[in-house]
Amino acid sequence: MNKIKVLVADDHAIVRIGLKSVLDYETDIEVVGEAKNGIEAVQEAERTQPDVIIMDLVMPRKDGVSATREIHDRLPDTKILILTTFGTSDGIAHALEEGASGAMMKTADDEKIVSAIRRIARGETYISPDIRRQLEENPPVPKLSPRQTEVLTMIANGKSNKEIAAELGIRIDSVEDIANALYAKLSVSNRAEAVDVAHRKHLLKI
Repeated sequence: MNKIKVLVADDHAIVRIGLKSVLDYETDIEVVGEAKNGIEAVQEAERTQPDVIIMDLVMPRKDGVSATREIHDRLPDTKILILTTFGTSDGIAHALEEGASGAMMKTADDEKIVSAIRRIARGETYISPDIRRQLEENPPVPKLSPRQTEVLTMIANGKSNKEIAAELGIRIDSVEDIANALYAKLSVSNRAEAVDVAHRKHLLKI
């Protein structure tokens, strides 16, 4: 029987060790690599060609969403299971949009994690009930363009439209158009509401 080859990507060593110890007990699963950041996740994925990657969302150097997108583009047959403690639905939703096959919380029982790995290895999609509920109760905002994120960050820093226009080298009415498109995407009507959503949804360019 061919074993399910698994790569574990998480920036906390204790999480990687814990997952490996759990998966080592399964006769049909083999951990073929580990990664402590998103860049390593991409590199190790290409080196080990895993069937399933367990991917954390919040990692240094390259986050889980970016790593998911890159791996899905390069290795479309590799399935990705998001395993996270991240508090908002946006990162999870974006990872699913970028090609992840499943998502669940790190607080899930070992048996459920193992079951999810087997399911997505068979080509199924698995989203745990708590993640599904989170996505329903706290719908993610539409993905912002790089320019929209840039303008939103400047707004959050208290810059006026005139200052934003001067810094970006564009017309004030162009800034207003970008801001209005932002408000529509965020379902808000003014700067203060946009900044509040931006902080809650971790949308700002740091």
